[in-house]
Parts: sequence; C-alpha cells; structure tokens
Amino acid sequence: MEEHGVDGVIVGMMNVDKTVVDCIKYRNKSGLDVALEALREAWRAKRITSADIWRYGKICHTTNVTRLYLEGLG
Repeated sequence: MEEHGVDGVIVGMMNVDKTVVDCIKYRNKSGLDVALEALREAWRAKRITSADIWRYGKICHTTNVTRLYLEGLG
C-alpha cells in the first residue's frame, strides 16, 4: 500500500507492481487481455521491474504464471 494525499485526505492505494500481479492472478475473471495489457503498459512506462513483479508473484502464489508472462516480455 502507498499513501497519497487527495484533497487533504490521506488515502491508501495499491502500488503498480501489486496491481499488475493481481491482474495476472485474476486473469480468468478480468480477462487475459487485461492482464497482458497491464503488464505491457507498466513495463513500457518503466513503472515496474521484473524483480518487483517476481516478489509480488511469490506473495500472491502466482510465480509459475508470472514467470511465463515475464519471459514473454523479453
């Protein structure tokens, strides 16, 4: 979680790495295209690193699938 101030109120938001891994984890519900687009866009914008994605993949128990998607980026 990251905290950001919005109109003087502090709100908690998930970081980009966790959001991308959640998209991968729930790809059957949200759609594979959503997961792939989230990963590609965050990668292009250099907002994620493979190490961070791998770390959150371990936390969310999606390392096998996450590894496949990361290999596809290279």
